[in-house]
Formats: sequence, structure tokens, C-alpha cells
Amino acid sequence: MTAVAENTDTRASSDLGEFGYHQQLHRSIGTYASFAAGFSFVSILTTIFQLFGFGYSFAGPVFFWTWPAVFLGQLMVALCFAELAARYPISGAIYQWSRRLGGHIVGWFAGWTMILAQIVTVAAAAIAMQAVLPAIWSGFQMVGGDPNPTTKTGAENAIILGVIVLTVTTFINSVAVRVMARINAIGVTAELIGVVLLCIALFSKAKRGPGIVLNTQGLSGGLFGSLLVASLMAAYVMVGFDSAGELSEETHNPRKTAPRSILRALTISAAGGTLLLIGALMAAPEANDPNISSQGLAYVITSRLGDTLGRVFLADVVFAAFVCTLAIQTATTRMIFSMSRDEVLPFSKQLGRVSKSGAIAVASVVVGLLSVGLLLVNLGQAGVFTALTSTCIVLLYLAYLLVTVPMLVRRINGSWGAMPAQTDDTGKSIFTLGRFGFVVNILAVLFGLAMMINLAWPRPEVYGTSPVLQYFALLFLGIVVVGGFLVFTGKKRAYRAAIGHEMPLADVTSPATS
Repeated sequence: MTAVAENTDTRASSDLGEFGYHQQLHRSIGTYASFAAGFSFVSILTTIFQLFGFGYSFAGPVFFWTWPAVFLGQLMVALCFAELAARYPISGAIYQWSRRLGGHIVGWFAGWTMILAQIVTVAAAAIAMQAVLPAIWSGFQMVGGDPNPTTKTGAENAIILGVIVLTVTTFINSVAVRVMARINAIGVTAELIGVVLLCIALFSKAKRGPGIVLNTQGLSGGLFGSLLVASLMAAYVMVGFDSAGELSEETHNPRKTAPRSILRALTISAAGGTLLLIGALMAAPEANDPNISSQGLAYVITSRLGDTLGRVFLADVVFAAFVCTLAIQTATTRMIFSMSRDEVLPFSKQLGRVSKSGAIAVASVVVGLLSVGLLLVNLGQAGVFTALTSTCIVLLYLAYLLVTVPMLVRRINGSWGAMPAQTDDTGKSIFTLGRFGFVVNILAVLFGLAMMINLAWPRPEVYGTSPVLQYFALLFLGIVVVGGFLVFTGKKRAYRAAIGHEMPLADVTSPATS
């Protein structure tokens, strides 16, 4: 480590002490690894491969326009998060930001919601292997039968593959941060190279021009309604860019690095996804090929690039899916660590324990075991797991709102504007939205509310024909709130003892005591 890095790390640790915490995690994450944390959570190769057919099935080629629309909305959210990451470089970012802006109750529910959503997302990322591995080699379909994840045999095989992935990621997260960060960085590099090469390959096989994105022949209903449903594809993909904030206590010069990493993770993902979507639509065998809806992007790649080259790219997708699972599990353990350090979760002492290597082993194992338990829901009940994964995205958007709404309240009552100028660990000014902050914050809140309603809307196309599944998102949200209330009530006394009194609304410039 250089002298400059040592000096900034010393200042960052001192900075953390002003928030009431002492340095427990190892500061070993640089600029690229910080960016990789957010980019690998989004993981466009993993998620677009999973969901390309979903978006296409509802709106045909014109579904492309939902991608830039969702990106612009999430960019407003990311800008708000970047401003907060510069001011509060603390692990458990969503929880820490929310409680410092909206109070301890709001913050606790933001953290609780985020943990549950991320655990489901870990399981969903692990199960993505079923959409790729059997397409590379039939031997990966170990239970035989149809490999389609929605069939009985496909769902059973998805559990086996998912358990294998979660076993490995849990081991890595339980060993050391340096190992995790190195694998993450290598995986992101491989994914970025894979996206570039895949886009070049698809554009070289184009059968039509970019005007295909205006083709409305594949609509299953009215244009607006079809695009609303199809937008869920982009909404599922463009989350998790805030993960760089989760690793702030392990990052060199976090007040500078984390905000930039958040914005880069989202914008680079959006740019790569744009080219990938256009390339796939231009290279598809037919403009409105029904096989795209059922087999997704893997069908376009193997049919247009050939089995050999297609499988090479699919292998890159496998690596990206693995790293995506690893990154989401890492972010989840940091959220658990942050809340356990405040003694506001059951078994906080055990969950918040940090090993000599800087790993949060107990929390990693718990996340791994709970994710495996969720995979078992897929046993003969693929519809339930699909509804569960859709619901977890609703929870993520809710957690984001529990940050952006209190932030907007601060701006409205004037307490946010009273914040004095701050600097990073090298003495330079930190990221701020300045006079554009109010407009950006409003847009972030409006987008979050609109997308959350759109995600939770009881559509049979998304959640199935069963009334229980159609209203699953709302029912599950109710369970999360009630369960969270019961857990919070049980830990309320310990919470007050650990955190102290409620932070005054006007005290936005000072860290809460801990």
C-alpha cells in the first residue's frame, strides 16, 4: 500500500469514528473493485439473458424503449445515492442513509426490507445457471427431462445448480475480502469484454437495421399497457448499483470512490445493455420470432453465431452469473453487519462478527443457507419462485424509496441545504447535486413510486392465474411489514441502548451517535 493510500485510509478510519464506529473491516478495495461491486450486482449479461424473452414476449422489438426509460428514472435515484455516499461512507448504506435522514424506525425498516430482498435476489441469481448451463452442454441437466426452468425437471435441476453455486460463493465470502474483491474484478472484466465482443458479433450478423426497435407487430395488447409490463425486464435488471456504498468501510477514499462507482456501475450497465438489446434485435432470425419469447437471448446467439461460438459466449454468461451471485451475497452480508453492529437484529453479536481476514463469515453462511432454503420453493412450484423473485424487486424499490423520500423531506424543510461544504480524504470537495438536487430528488421519488406500483400490480401474465400468486407481491409485502414490526418490537430496547436518542431533524450535518 502506498503512503498516500495509508494516509487516506487513516483519515477514512478517523472519519468513521466520527460516526460512532471503529474500523473493523479491512480497507483493501480500490476504485475498480468498488465499481465492480455495483456492476456485478446489475450484471447485464446475467439478467438480460434471463429476462430478454420476458420483455420481448409482451411488446416485441419495441420493448427496447423501456430500457432507456427505466435507466433515466434510476439515474435520478443513483444521483441521490451518490450524494449520500459522499456524506455517509458507511457499510449498510441504505439502512444508514435512511435512518440518518428519516429517523431510526424508517432506517430499520429500510434495512430489514433490503436484507430480505437481497436474500431472495441471491437465490434468483444462483438459479440463473439453469437458463445457461444446459444450453452449453446437455450433461448439466442432471435430472433429465426438459431444461426449461418453468417445467418440473428444469425447476429441480435449477435447485441442484443453484445449491452448488451458493456453496462456492458462501465459502469465498467466508474466507476473505481480498479473495472476493479479486474474483469480482476478474469477473467484471470478463463480463465487460464479453459484452463488447458479443455486441460486435451480433452487429456483424445483423439481418435488419436499427429501425427494428420501432416495430410494434409483436404487441400483445395496447402499446402503453404492453410497454408497462415489458418495462419490468429493465426494472429487474437495473438495481443494485448502490452496492459500492455497501463496501464504503472497505474502500480507499470512499467519499470520492463510492459516488463515482455508483454512477459508473449504472451508466456503463445501461450503455452495454442498450447495445446488446439492439444487436440482438437486429440479428434475430426473424423480426417477430416466437422462439425468442420462449428461449430468450440464448436462442438468438446460438442460432445466429453457431453452436461453438455461441457456447463460448454462454460460458462467459455463466461466469458473470456466478460473480453476480457472489456480489449480491457480499452486499447482503454488509447490510447485516451494519445493522448487527447497532444490535438491532436477532443474534446481532454472532452476525456482526468479523474474522481476522476481514470476512463476515457467520452472516455469509446465514445468507447462503436462507438462499438455499428459498431455492427449495422451486421444487415443483416454479410459479411460486417466479412470484417471489418478482416480489423481491418490489422490496428493493421500496427500500430505495425509504431513502429518497426522507431525503426529499429534508430538502423541503430546508435542513439539507444547511449542510456545510465537505471534503474527501484528500481534501477535495465531495460530490454534490447543488441546485439541481431538488428536481433530481423529486424525479427519483416519482419514478420509484410509479415503478413500485407497476411491479406490484396483480397481473396474471407476471404472477400467474392463481389469485394467491396474482396478489403475492401485496401479500408478501404485508408479511414483511408485520414480521418487521414484530422483530423491531423485540429489539426496540436494545436498539435505543445501542443507537441512543432519535437524531434531530435539523442535525443533518452531524453523524448520529452510536
